[in-house]
Amino acid sequence: MNSDIPSLDLDLLPRHIAIIMDGNGRWAKKRSLNRIRGHREGAESVRDIVRACREIGIAVLTLYAFSSENWQRPQKEISALMSLLKEFLRSELAEMMENNIRLNAIGQIEKFPNDVLEVLQEVMDMTRKNHGMILNLALSYGGRDEIVAATQKIAAEIQAGRLQPEEITKEVFSNYLYTKGMPEPDLLIRTSGEMRLSNFLLWQIAYTEIFVTSTLWPEFRRGELIQILHDYQKRERRFGMTGEQIKKASPRQ
Repeated sequence: MNSDIPSLDLDLLPRHIAIIMDGNGRWAKKRSLNRIRGHREGAESVRDIVRACREIGIAVLTLYAFSSENWQRPQKEISALMSLLKEFLRSELAEMMENNIRLNAIGQIEKFPNDVLEVLQEVMDMTRKNHGMILNLALSYGGRDEIVAATQKIAAEIQAGRLQPEEITKEVFSNYLYTKGMPEPDLLIRTSGEMRLSNFLLWQIAYTEIFVTSTLWPEFRRGELIQILHDYQKRERRFGMTGEQIKKASPRQ
């Protein structure tokens, strides 16, 4: 075990960490490099953070890899991102198998080119039985699109007579989202200092702790993740209750 992990309270770790990986383009621009070089360096941060989360014992890690709005970027950049995604999936498969990590994709992945989908599906199939950690890649993902899609599925269930309107609860609605069966994020990290959610996990982060760092994603590594987790463990999560109620329910709080 890495020497920095014992400094964390392993009983107060977030079950689910979500990360908005921002700043690849700015990292490259600062160095007079093309944006693709920034994305490639950002992939190194992905490797480091996935390894760190698995070692620490995080159950679910969700990375915002490609938004539904990213399709508006220049075609040259999109093509390079598709190639980089395939390269990453192939190169990391052995490590995911060795470290018992299950790959999952959330989003409108049907929009991806067939060659990318084939590799993505292959890796998901091969890691399906792994149970050490779930690595969610949000691909062609948009939070509003997810909520609309869930609503459409529920409407179809009602129309078919399999569900009654009065049976719709927050829990029922959650079962129609991409993250069905997973804990909601306890911690959301955004790199590059931008103070916005960018249409990410809008339903799921209702009570998520948020940490924004000015570090650009290609420079974000496990050391800063550990620091953020220390900050997270000092926070009092009240979920709408008072601090006194939380302390009575859980003396550790």
